[in-house]
Amino acid sequence: MNIQTSMPLTAAQQYVTLADLNEARTVQRIDDFVEKHRDGTAFHRPAWLKAIESGTGQEAVCLLCQEEGRLTGILPGHIIHSSLFGRALVSSGFAVGGGVLAENASAEDLLLHAFWEMAANRSCPTAELRGGALPGPGWIHKTDGHTGFVTELAQDDAAQLLAIPRKQRAEVRKGLKSGMTVHVGSTPADRDAHYGVYAESVRNLGTPVFPKELFNAVLDMFGDDADILTVRHEGNAVASVLSLYHKGSVMPYWGGGLWEARHLRANEVMYYALMNHARTRGCTRFDFGRSKTDTGAYHFKRNWGFEPQPLAYAVRTASGAAPRDINPLSPKYRMQIALWQRLPLPLANRIGPWIAKGLG
Repeated sequence: MNIQTSMPLTAAQQYVTLADLNEARTVQRIDDFVEKHRDGTAFHRPAWLKAIESGTGQEAVCLLCQEEGRLTGILPGHIIHSSLFGRALVSSGFAVGGGVLAENASAEDLLLHAFWEMAANRSCPTAELRGGALPGPGWIHKTDGHTGFVTELAQDDAAQLLAIPRKQRAEVRKGLKSGMTVHVGSTPADRDAHYGVYAESVRNLGTPVFPKELFNAVLDMFGDDADILTVRHEGNAVASVLSLYHKGSVMPYWGGGLWEARHLRANEVMYYALMNHARTRGCTRFDFGRSKTDTGAYHFKRNWGFEPQPLAYAVRTASGAAPRDINPLSPKYRMQIALWQRLPLPLANRIGPWIAKGLG
């Protein structure tokens, strides 16, 4: 299906179409393009797009720019709908990355123009790009709200421990002496343990938990490129993280710990163990993901010796429309967060997914 744009085509006659993500050959072409492009991320992959759609019900889309049948660019995304937060076209939904991925400026321009037209045609007053080339006029650039943290992995376990700054290394060593065990897998038991820990962790932070179906879908779609690492104390899961593996990098994406994890230093053990596990899988980089600048998570990652790198996002809203606000640090959510932290866990887990699947 062609996406009509008012932009002139380039001399090379590049054109934009909407991908059929249920067509195996198309999915393979996109995967190959993402793998070869230096800026391709796990959040550009059809596996991510389809997992989000399956796990949350938010529609996956992917624009393709082609020249004589050859891909020259892609722009993946999700049409996020929420009765609480409105509608938005997001690249990519529930991700910390995404945005346009192209070989040349002409492909970028065509894709960005088609993306905004799609937002309008699908009644999305807001469009969001989480990475990629920054678009021109009409878009608001955000470069000071989030930072990323990436570093190289060390050569072995001992070197990895020594690479951690002294104070944080002491915390890891304390945790290693606490008699905890570490297990990696993606079985139903691993998934149950992870969801139990993660759900309680985000409730304690005042945040609705995502649907369990989302985590299951990501694990199923990514296959060997995703797993769960769980830390247990006396047989009980106290910290757990679901990680993504892509092009030599590991990204601990959805993780958390119970209150007991703090004095046990279970989170410290978890991330150190993940670094070592990722190296055995052939990874050379540890991507700690993004954090909002100057938050607790931001400083936690800096304590591990990671240098923050500003992330560039872009947002565009239709004329007269209010920007979508899903920032948990927004003052208007302060009361709701405080209330959520006091909810009984079973109640939070029952109503949380309905709210969270619309955050995107």
